[in-house]
Amino acid sequence: MTTTLDPKTLMTRLIGFPTVSRDSNLDLIDFVESYLAEHDISSTRVPDPTGQKSALYAHVGPQIAGGVVLSGHTDVVPVDGQAWDTDPFEVVEQDGKYFGRGTCDMKGFDALSIWALVEAKKRGVARPLQLALSYDEEIGCTGAPPMIDAMVASGMPKASTAIIGEPSMMKVVTGHKGGLGFSVHVRGFEVHSSLIHQGVSAVMFGAKLIDWCNQVNAENAIAAPQEIDAGFVPPYTTAHVGMVSGGTAHNITAKDCEFVLTFRIVPGESIAQWTAGFEEKVAELSAQMQAIHPDTGIDVSPAFLVPGLKPETAGSAEELVRQLTGDNGINVVSYGTEAGQFQERGYSSVICGPGDIAQAHQPNEFITVEQFNAGQAFMERLLDSLQ
Repeated sequence: MTTTLDPKTLMTRLIGFPTVSRDSNLDLIDFVESYLAEHDISSTRVPDPTGQKSALYAHVGPQIAGGVVLSGHTDVVPVDGQAWDTDPFEVVEQDGKYFGRGTCDMKGFDALSIWALVEAKKRGVARPLQLALSYDEEIGCTGAPPMIDAMVASGMPKASTAIIGEPSMMKVVTGHKGGLGFSVHVRGFEVHSSLIHQGVSAVMFGAKLIDWCNQVNAENAIAAPQEIDAGFVPPYTTAHVGMVSGGTAHNITAKDCEFVLTFRIVPGESIAQWTAGFEEKVAELSAQMQAIHPDTGIDVSPAFLVPGLKPETAGSAEELVRQLTGDNGINVVSYGTEAGQFQERGYSSVICGPGDIAQAHQPNEFITVEQFNAGQAFMERLLDSLQ
């Protein structure tokens, strides 16, 4: 006898898989694939190059274009060093909240999406409903592009609407900043620090590049934002370095310094623009280093690239989700999602999901029971709209 799981049970099962981005998600994918198969829903895996992770997508309904795809990621951030009051990989209900790693970001939405797909199969739909579950969203949204490309290349009918269920308190989010990251390796020349004029400190030149980020942020903060950017907090592109490593001793000019430099780019500006500005600064500092010693310089390589989500004019995704939620507010966010990756591949895209982004990545992460139930009510209305 086929067992149909309710959304909370599905969430509990998903949370039980510790799919931290550094580890495999295959146990979770195995479960989802098997559960869908029990309900006569075939699914397709899109493995990563290592074979240790996989995305998965599925289709229910007629083989026609114009349906809806529900998009979520399966990975979660680590719990290392966080003080949890409960087992992070077990759903615990307390004080009107479901606690657990991923309840908010975003296995709660994943569970609701799986439930809705099975319901669509049982009830029958006139327009298709699709599911897309990615990996490695938390380390740069690297798992979604090959998944989306595979969906398109497979011949699966293309959905007219992509709903990316990141926690938005069920508000309709129509725009987010793009993300651009570079791995930076500053190569210095070691000498005793008493002879600093003969050496090149990778740490000190790295500091110059990091301070350039401060200058960028200060300049952008006082500039008048474009209209499309004014709703963001903050309403400008930001540059940031969160971790730095380098040097061997306090009295030796550092041979190496490494860090990742990232940008969060408002929709009114281009990734190409900021890439060019960054490369210009790197070239300038490298020239200063090589004027002291030729075997020095700054090497950079792409770390990640996440396109922004641009508000659409008369977009089908926004229109549908506003109808389903009743939310007519103008909402944009500064964090990145996979929505821009769907959008740049021709899907009308919007962000809407249960939970508060303020709880994401936190110890004792939770989603309120009220928000989770609101997510299920949204899925019910979506299913009705597909009849």
